[in-house]
Amino acid sequence: MTIQIMKGKNNRTFFAPLAPAESQKRLESNYYVEGYATTFTRYLLGEWDGIKFYEEIAADALRGAEVSDVVFLYDHWGKVLARQSNGTLGIEIDSKGLFCYADLSKSTASRELYEEITVRLIERMSWSFHIAERSWQRPDDFTRIHRIERVSKIYDVSAVGIPANSETEISARNLAESILLAEQQERLELQKRKLQLKSKLALEVMQ
Repeated sequence: MTIQIMKGKNNRTFFAPLAPAESQKRLESNYYVEGYATTFTRYLLGEWDGIKFYEEIAADALRGAEVSDVVFLYDHWGKVLARQSNGTLGIEIDSKGLFCYADLSKSTASRELYEEITVRLIERMSWSFHIAERSWQRPDDFTRIHRIERVSKIYDVSAVGIPANSETEISARNLAESILLAEQQERLELQKRKLQLKSKLALEVMQ
């Protein structure tokens, strides 16, 4: 799993196969592909300063998310290869995660992508979304868990060729550093309140 954080929009690449399906197709097409853009399984973002940072999506985080016209792209940009509004893309939120299926027969670009998926040049999926609510958990000194509580909008699902790069690594580190900074500020604030309380008690004793 890789992570990319942008203002107002987040991308995740999920290491589960995007592939053609020979049976139980949800769309009638000779250019049919399907796969999970994400699941609700906890995954490791990385480890920094001896602390492991995980992320997970709450099982009900996608409930109520805006999904009226999600599009299927390659690497989150360029030509639209399939979309919900014309019936060439479908998404289903099930007990496992966000399941996607697409008919890639409607354009030269989409058919070319299908061929690349067929020969496994392209194998992974990613999704782009907006986080409405999130939380952090600290089960112990060496573990932090970023929990996505609610997603307000899903922008696109994408086939991806390069699931990890330096930008996503930096973004994951920035996310980890932000929670460590918040914890440090919380400790300082707690120390400040303790000193204020101690000073107040000392004054009361003197009086």
